[in-house]
Order: sequence, then structure tokens, then C-alpha cells
Amino acid sequence: MIRNQPLAVRLLATALAVGVASSALAQDEATPVQPEVTVEYVPLSPERLDAMVPKHPGYLGALAPENLAKERPAPPFDLTGTWFIDLSEGFSHFLFGPPYPRFGPEGIEALIEAPKAQARNETYRDAIGQCYPPGMPMIMTRVWPHAFIQLPTAIYMISGFNNSVRTIFLDGREFSDPDFVVPGYNGESIGHFEGDTLVVHTKYLEPSNHYIDRGIPISDQFEIIERIRLIDGGTVMEVEYTLIDPLMWEGEWTSSKRFKRQDYTDINESNCILAYNENLPGTELGSEVAEERGQSEIEGTAND
Repeated sequence: MIRNQPLAVRLLATALAVGVASSALAQDEATPVQPEVTVEYVPLSPERLDAMVPKHPGYLGALAPENLAKERPAPPFDLTGTWFIDLSEGFSHFLFGPPYPRFGPEGIEALIEAPKAQARNETYRDAIGQCYPPGMPMIMTRVWPHAFIQLPTAIYMISGFNNSVRTIFLDGREFSDPDFVVPGYNGESIGHFEGDTLVVHTKYLEPSNHYIDRGIPISDQFEIIERIRLIDGGTVMEVEYTLIDPLMWEGEWTSSKRFKRQDYTDINESNCILAYNENLPGTELGSEVAEERGQSEIEGTAND
């Protein structure tokens, strides 16, 4: 046996075997010839490299060491931790209403059509099921935990639901110029402390396929004010929401939620893959009954 032979003999045998395999691979007519790949590198100027990085004119980034090192009053609390929506009053407490404000035509349509669709076992404005981000404020009520990381300059939130990221800036900056800002589903959030309360103002939210509760739409004028406190010895985060959209409803729409600290969980990688959603009954793709869907591509078995 080869293992009983001297080391030099074994190494020679191994090399010969690899050479034979390589020769056979190269001579296999079914194997395409691997092309030689070359890349021409064109140096970029320091100015071009600098222009590639998006910047905030006039102020430092939240993670810049100089910004982090600035002297600031100590915050009244630290939200660092993992939080989960408190649904102890019932699952429907994820909703931000009722009570509801007086809606315009689009909101009234949602209040009428959503229960009709539910009665037919159909979805209504199922943007989340089509892999659109839930966006603020609905991301906060998805049944997934949220990791908060608080620094002197910002609070970073990473949601377990599709790893949605939100930043609450605490470094005293102003909102971005509305002529240049790119709207997002979580918007741009600026926070400051008032006593034992963190007040967060969020603007520049993307309105396309962005709904609250069961299909209530927003406009590009939508804004959110949050008043955040820690209660019960820091184990509960209480958030009072004020939702404002003069194009979609009258006055202020208010709601309150509680989130419980969860110290025995973490946030893992999560992605919304549209093809997988056809297996979820609560989505538009998966709303067909099992008999109509027939063969399951995931499990490879028929739905008998």
C-alpha cells in the first residue's frame, strides 16, 4: 500500500496521479479551453477617488473618530440591545389604529377594501409580500426582533425582518437638503434628548408601495415624530408615535407601542426572495389554495 512506502515515493506517486488527471482533463473534448484572462488597470486620481464617496457637506459622518470624540452631555439612557414588539394585548396590536384620523379618498378606500379582501381570503396591497421594505413605521411591528446599537453620534437599528437598517442621528446635524436627498423606506431620522425622552423626527420617506396597517398609503409629505422612553427598569421601550401627512389625512395620527428587551436572541441574515413567497399563504403569490398550487417546487411533493 502507498501509505507504507517511503515519503519520497508517496509524493512522487501523488504527483504522477495529479499529472495524469490534469492531462486527461486538458484532453477531454467536452471541456472548453479556459481562456487567459487579463485586466488592464487604469489608475484613478485622488480627486476621482474622493468624488466616489458620498459625503455630507459641512459635517462629519456619525462614525468619524473626531465626531465620536466630541464632548457631549451624557444621554439619559442607552437603547443598545435587542427589542421585540409587545403583542401581549393581542396580535392585532401591531396596527397603528384604530382610532384613525379622517382619511382622504385613498385611506378611505383601504378601510373599505381591505376587509373585503380578507373575507375572500385574499391579500390587499401586499407590498411586503412582494419584497418591498415595510418601511417606517411598520418595520417596527414586524414579528422579528430589532437590534439597537447606540453611540454618542447615532443609534443604528438593524431589523431581523430582511435586515432593514435605520439610523437615528444624534450629532446635532440638520436634515439633508430636500433638493438632493434620496427618499428611503425608513427615511432620514434626527434625534435629540428632552429630559428622559428621546425625540426623533423622521422625514423623506419613499411613498411608492409604502403602506401603514392594512394598505393605508402615504405621500411624499409623510413625517413621523417619536417620543421614546425606557421604563420598568430599562426592560421596556415605550414609543409614542405621531404620524403626519397633510395630503392623506387630517391632523395628527397618534399611536403608542411597547417593545420588550430580549437578551437571549440575536439578529441573523435575512433576505426577501420573491420566488419563496409563493409558499406563504399570506402573500399575493401564495394566496392560491394548496390544491391549485399542485406540485411544491421546494419540497418536491404533490399537495394531496
